[in-house]
Amino acid sequence: MMKVKMIEKRQNGVCLFELQNDEIKVITSNLGCHILSVFTKDRDGNYGDVVLGYQDVEDCHKDDKFLGCIIGRVANRIANGEFQLNGKTYKLAVNSGPNTLHGGINGFNQKIFNYEILENGIRFIYLSPDMEEGFPGSLYLKIVYRLSGNELKMEYEAMSDQDTLINIANHSYFNLSAKDSKIYDHQLMIKSDQIAYADENGLPTGEFLDVENTPFDFKSFHEIGERIHDDDEQLRFVGGYDHCFMLKDEKDQAVLYDKESGRKLTITTTLPCMQLYAGNFLAGGSDGKFGKPYENRDGVALEPQFLPNSMNIEKKPRVILRKGEEYEAVTTYRFETE
Repeated sequence: MMKVKMIEKRQNGVCLFELQNDEIKVITSNLGCHILSVFTKDRDGNYGDVVLGYQDVEDCHKDDKFLGCIIGRVANRIANGEFQLNGKTYKLAVNSGPNTLHGGINGFNQKIFNYEILENGIRFIYLSPDMEEGFPGSLYLKIVYRLSGNELKMEYEAMSDQDTLINIANHSYFNLSAKDSKIYDHQLMIKSDQIAYADENGLPTGEFLDVENTPFDFKSFHEIGERIHDDDEQLRFVGGYDHCFMLKDEKDQAVLYDKESGRKLTITTTLPCMQLYAGNFLAGGSDGKFGKPYENRDGVALEPQFLPNSMNIEKKPRVILRKGEEYEAVTTYRFETE
């Protein structure tokens, strides 16, 4: 049986919602469209929360780890906090070394969205005004979270009254053990032959590296911790995995598996890339669900998106949203056990 309901409404407009069917329970908020909890079964039928998050949703206001939120207008990094569009240079806030990260100082993760409760999910709505965080055009954004059987589906739609950029992603960190533990033993498969080369600030430069015979070859299952400490320049630059994988195939492009609990997460997306971030710098935030701050490697983020820094390195940047055109993307998370 499918149930969708508001479970809390605060005076500042922040609301919490519960989506539940016979397989999954999701707690979400209109503050940054945060996914606060995802409860799924292990192989013995016991439910556990498989995403990282905070004890209080208001801690998201000071969250620089982006736990479970929607990031945008442009996810990931933009070189030197600037880009050119239609012959004009736009300057953005620099908040990650010399670059712009995840939409700027007050990206979508900090916005309170309007909402509509649906029969099998919830729709979040936000109108981003022209030049918010330096991006041109008034952008009308709709994000829908739906449950169907053992799947959580995220649907993104947007339109703008001017040419602009868009690269929306969800930044949930997964730990399928549902315990206060590391993700080193999680097994990962990504259908990808290449990653985007990243500089010492994690910024894709326009070069691509074949994953064959490298620590980035996840074409077959490998434990995340198996090669994360290898003597590899790309791993040294960003302290582990924080790289964009160029996806191939149209479905089931990534699979995460925890052998202890038997939980398996399969991700299918219409987007062309996926950022793998192994929680290299998770330490130092607010208290998490276990009553203490998270530590490095407590969760892994798998973020479907367009190529980061696309405006500065692609000949035909896919992040450009033309006036009157509609941006659409869908990512599905399927939870199973083995």
